[in-house]
Amino acid sequence: MARAIGALKICQRKLAQHQVRHMRIVATEACRRASNGGEFLNLVKEARNRASDGHHQARGGGATGRDLCAPLVSAKTEQLLVVDIGGGSTGWYGLTSPAWPRPSARAIMRLHQGFGQEETIFPRAKVVDWISVPLGVATLKDLYDDVEDDGARFALMSWYFEEQLAKFSPYVDAADQAREGFQIIGTSGTVTTVAASHLGLKRYDRNKVDGLRMTSDQIDTVIQTYLALGPEGRRNDPRIGRDRHSLIMSGSAILQALLRAWPTDRLSVADRGLREGLLYAQMCRDGVMEDGLL
Repeated sequence: MARAIGALKICQRKLAQHQVRHMRIVATEACRRASNGGEFLNLVKEARNRASDGHHQARGGGATGRDLCAPLVSAKTEQLLVVDIGGGSTGWYGLTSPAWPRPSARAIMRLHQGFGQEETIFPRAKVVDWISVPLGVATLKDLYDDVEDDGARFALMSWYFEEQLAKFSPYVDAADQAREGFQIIGTSGTVTTVAASHLGLKRYDRNKVDGLRMTSDQIDTVIQTYLALGPEGRRNDPRIGRDRHSLIMSGSAILQALLRAWPTDRLSVADRGLREGLLYAQMCRDGVMEDGLL
């Protein structure tokens, strides 16, 4: 808490220096779950900042996060799922639109206006369903930390996460739709790490990862490689990095459950997320982003 407040004070000085008029600070799942989260929020409010509750994060991070994923939507996509795997939670957002396949990107970009489905002269994608599961790479890992066998721990994590999605229906009439009409876009450190491993990158390169499309077989191959490496091998693998090696298997378990729950065999990788989405939302609110720029 002290480190976070110290970081916010540094940000506050920079904001004052640059005469920033509008700001948003978002607290994610870890803050909401903490028993002393309210105490921390009071400290933040004393610095005249604002943190969000769960719904605000889902709306602010989900709606605006998928706004930035809009350019990655395939021309063949009829229904779309955007997933963001966080440390303490995972957000899923299922979308469809009568405007598919074009102008699908524009329809998604207009979602910064909110989840309302009121009629307008402009096409807007429809949010079929959304959910924020209070399990992310850190919380899922902690749940099964007492399981010693690496493979068994991974299987249990993947099974348990899939169980949490039983009531989530991100698509409609799936049996009547072609598989190519469904698309998943993943945005998280787990997804980009798996993509970097697939490409064999020893040094992360956003230009090669962002927008990459991976098949479920390619993702499974990477995950099996992680399992074969074991904890020590993953710790020393430059594609994973020492800052992510302890969390990559719980993230991979979530990713595997995702591919089982959604009727497609491809995933698009997005190196973009909450921070960029919040910035985009503020730019739209202030009239900086116009439809003509897309």
